[in-house]
Amino acid sequence: MAASVSSSSHLNKTVRQHYMSLPQGDKCLVTYIWIDGTGEGLRNKTRTLDREPKGIDDIPEWNFDGSSTSQSDRKNSDLYLIPVCMFRDPFTLDPNKLVLCEVLTCDREPAAKKSSRELQQVMEKVKNYDLWFGMEQEYTLLGLDGRPFSWPSNVPEPQGPYYCGVGANKSYGRDIVECHYKACLYAGVKIYGTNAEVMPSQWEFQVGTCQGIEMGDHLWVARFLLHRVCEDFGVVASLDPKPMTGNWNGAGCHTNVSTNQMREENGLDHITKAIDKLNKRHPQHIRLYDPHEGKDNIRRLTGQHETANINTFTHGVAHRGSSIRIPRETFEQKKGYFEDRRPAANCDPYSVIEVIATTCLLDSEDKQESK
Repeated sequence: MAASVSSSSHLNKTVRQHYMSLPQGDKCLVTYIWIDGTGEGLRNKTRTLDREPKGIDDIPEWNFDGSSTSQSDRKNSDLYLIPVCMFRDPFTLDPNKLVLCEVLTCDREPAAKKSSRELQQVMEKVKNYDLWFGMEQEYTLLGLDGRPFSWPSNVPEPQGPYYCGVGANKSYGRDIVECHYKACLYAGVKIYGTNAEVMPSQWEFQVGTCQGIEMGDHLWVARFLLHRVCEDFGVVASLDPKPMTGNWNGAGCHTNVSTNQMREENGLDHITKAIDKLNKRHPQHIRLYDPHEGKDNIRRLTGQHETANINTFTHGVAHRGSSIRIPRETFEQKKGYFEDRRPAANCDPYSVIEVIATTCLLDSEDKQESK
């Protein structure tokens, strides 16, 4: 059964290449990217600059119609796009750029519930801990009919042979994955690796090691590149935490965390202390680990399919059915990092790293200051 792909993917790419190869003089195309009012969707639009920007300060602010992105009403619809992070454009190539933007209201206040400005303040408070993050973004390739890409008319064979699998009957959509990988490298995204996941048509890429707000910036741009590559191939990249019901794995965004103390000798003691703090604030984290305050993750965190139950906090060494996993190597060396397996695939990375930093490093300090 042929996969359901978009009509645009069948357009003549040779004709397109003729126009893409035309010279553009000294002009530079800059594509502005931002997160829309859903907290999940990405939007973009492109403008011409007279010359290639050398840095983020060379890219001007812009504006857009927030009433069309669920970020304002029609009577006061103009919102500002503030460039915060610049990348090379792997689609129109050098000297053109992609720029991730923060959205400000007419009063120049952050339009998002959780802004990068707030995260920056938290990261400034914990800068002496040299906090490192890495995030593992799982996603599912879907046809336009909503079914996983290349699935047969009934269902594939049960889970087992697909994780890190190879072969036409085990690996669905590898071309997309490899194109996304190269696009990230070209753009300057800190992509670490990729692999096929447990459910067929489900994949993962990792971004990191990153520090502070950089983690959110790079993951959001990696997501944009994924959606854009999938657009070229005519399929959809879904970040739904549980795209298929039944005996199939969901999709998460496992978050790896370490401080300078955790990476030093006997760092496992500091990891254990952080896990104790995470245990005490489990409900608060669950509310911040998907865009709908846990309503998405409740379909995924069932205690099955390599997850812990959403209502229970657990931890263990090399245990992929726990809330927090301590890697075997970390346990044996008594130093390293821990993995928070609770964030959903559609989480806001800014919210995730902010609440982890606050819980693990700031809660006790805030309580002491308030005494």
